[in-house]
Amino acid sequence: MTWQAKLNDTRKGLRNLNGAIPETAQAFGGLGKAVKTGGVLDFKTKEFVALGIAVADRCEPCISLHIEALVKSGATRAEVADVLGMCIQMGGGPAMMYAAKALECFDELNA
Repeated sequence: MTWQAKLNDTRKGLRNLNGAIPETAQAFGGLGKAVKTGGVLDFKTKEFVALGIAVADRCEPCISLHIEALVKSGATRAEVADVLGMCIQMGGGPAMMYAAKALECFDELNA
């Protein structure tokens, strides 16, 4: 399955969940908007932090969503790789496996 197909499946599942719990979904969306637009760090930096957490938590849907945001924000492969190196330093072997997935996702979505 391609990363784009995984993204589509993730969005479909989220739409289904959001329909079941609209107030919670709206509140969570508001939190996301607030943290991404406020503060002193720029959006791309915040997405790098989110990618690091996604790799550490081994969440493929999160990896794909944050890689997509990074591609759209102009992140380079070298920047993503640098962040993934930090993930590996902090998370060891399991982080290395998910860092490889994240770079694969970047390469596909950035093609």
